Formats: sequence, C-alpha cells, structure tokens
Amino acid sequence: MVEERLGYVFRDRSLLERALTHKSHVHERAHERSVSFGGERVAANGAPRDNEQLEFLGDAILGFVVSVCLVRRFPDFPEGRLSKLKAHLVSANRLYEVAQELGLGQFLFLGRGEELSGGRAKRALLSDALEALIAALYLDGGLETVQRFIEARVIGNWLSTGPDQEAAVTDFKSALQEMAQVLKLPAPRYSVVAESGPEHLKVFTVEVRLGKEWASQASGYSKKSAGQKAAQEVLKQLMAGQEPRRAAE
Repeated sequence: MVEERLGYVFRDRSLLERALTHKSHVHERAHERSVSFGGERVAANGAPRDNEQLEFLGDAILGFVVSVCLVRRFPDFPEGRLSKLKAHLVSANRLYEVAQELGLGQFLFLGRGEELSGGRAKRALLSDALEALIAALYLDGGLETVQRFIEARVIGNWLSTGPDQEAAVTDFKSALQEMAQVLKLPAPRYSVVAESGPEHLKVFTVEVRLGKEWASQASGYSKKSAGQKAAQEVLKQLMAGQEPRRAAE
C-alpha cells in the first residue's frame, strides 16, 4: 500500500487516488463511459479527475517548505547559496529519485497507451505525480503533515545540519572526487555489483573503490542514488580519519 510507504493514512482517499491519476487514464475512462446523446458522445458523470491541478499546487507547496527549511537551517547563508540548494531539492531529478524510492510508479493509474510505453518509469511522469501527492497530503493533513513528509523524504540527508560545516553537501560523488585529489589518491571508480527486484522497483547495489584500500557499497532505487550513498560513506571515513576498509578482490 502506498500509504504504508508514505507513513500517512488519508482521511479522504479520493485525494490520494486523484494524485496518482495520470491524464491518459482519465481520457480513456471518459471515452469508455461516454454515452450517445442526439448523435454525439457526451461524457458520463463520475469520470475520474487527473492530477495536473494538484501538481500545480504541490510545486508551490514544495518550494515554500524547502525555502523555510533552508532559511531555518542556514540563517547566515546568502540568497545565492540558498537558491542553489533549493534548485537541487525541487528539481525534477531529485523528485524522480524520491518517487523511485517510494516505488510510486506501481501505484499510478495510467491509460493503456501510457502503460505500454513504460509510463511507470518515466522521469517527468513520476516527478509530476510526487508533486501532486505533496498537494494531496497538504489538503488532507495540513501544513505540518506535508512538511514532515518533505523534510523526511525530499530533503532527508541531503542537507548537513552541523553549524560549523560548509554548505550542505548534496553531491557526494563530486565531494569524494575533490577529496581524492587533495589527498593525491586515484580517482574513485564506481561499478554496479548487484541488481534485484522487479523492473518497476529495481534495487541497485553500487561499489565505489578509492585506490586499493578504500571501498564501500550501498543500495538504492537508482544507480545514481546508490553511487551517492556509497561515496558518502567513503567520504565520511576519510574525513573522520578512519582506517580504510579494504575492498574485496
């Protein structure tokens, strides 16, 4: 159930269903439910509504909540730095990653054509559905509910909270690359070492190696997110001065 993954039970389930309904599904249902009247086809009552209007509202709510969170966490950051962090957190790429982590694709209501064309895995479709879901959470549970969801799922560990740390590291692979150069180590090497799960909810395990000594593995619903997590672990070890974890040969 999608509500289990969200950690929230809707009082009005029609909001949840609408957030997960793509326009292709509505168009097909409207055609199937239409009735003949005076030689013309007229849509019958009760046709489902798509999620485009909720997507519009969700985009605004997401931007507001992320902005508030950034200002609270980094009160001394200039506008330019805050804008860069916000741009990443509200980007289609970030929303797509979150939608994959939730397995949102398997819960969508799609038309047959969209289904056959791989709609459950499309980046734009999934990121739009997540924005619609954010709006549904707001309308059903209020600002506190949607704020908890955004901070847990969209922001999550992408922002560092230490008061004396440099700006939040949102690209651990780039940070690890720079650290390797400073320490005069070889460039990190990434490889997919395992894949599991169905096509619409595949889990990837990525290993990063830094020279002959440093290595770490991590899993995620995309190769990119798994690689970022693996890089983050090695980066933590390097910054903490821990002993290297020898990579298995």
